[in-house]
Amino acid sequence: MTLHHDKHHVGYVNNLNAALKSQSDSPSARSESQEAELKAVISFNAGGHINHSLFWESLSPPGSPQTKESACPKLMAALTEKWGDLAAFKEEFKKVLLGIRGSGWGWLASSQESGDLHVMSSKDQEIVPKGFKPLLGIDMWEHAYYLQYLNNKAGYVEKIWEIVNWETVEGRFSRNLVEVYGHLNDLKAML
Repeated sequence: MTLHHDKHHVGYVNNLNAALKSQSDSPSARSESQEAELKAVISFNAGGHINHSLFWESLSPPGSPQTKESACPKLMAALTEKWGDLAAFKEEFKKVLLGIRGSGWGWLASSQESGDLHVMSSKDQEIVPKGFKPLLGIDMWEHAYYLQYLNNKAGYVEKIWEIVNWETVEGRFSRNLVEVYGHLNDLKAML
């Protein structure tokens, strides 16, 4: 996880900062295609920073009180209502995570309109789609698991539950979208 955080996530931040600086330097000197490419670079790296920030906040050391399902009673009740029990939810989430082709993210999200829970995926560094509030994001890029699990994505998915910070996920479940994104709201608004 240290390499993941200190190299990959930091890379998104550094690339985003460089692209934002480039965007502010001589905008009239860029062609339409250069401007479109710069916006794509900003979007990709901003999404990478947002997704990873939410991811890190969703993790705790194994065995810590935050990793116990008892840390999220309201969410557990909602998961049970939707999927029948926690095991069925995890199985559904596992299908979504292992169904990601290439790189992407798996999400537990709630509809902003109805509050209904959904499991979904996003490609590359795309954030949770509009209309949904991210509760838990799982990084399914190869860099998230390869050093420890090699090509055993299923092993990574099984073990990730041992470090999910259910207390944080419960907090997101209870808060509004602006509170969930916190300091990332301005960046999210750019996407």
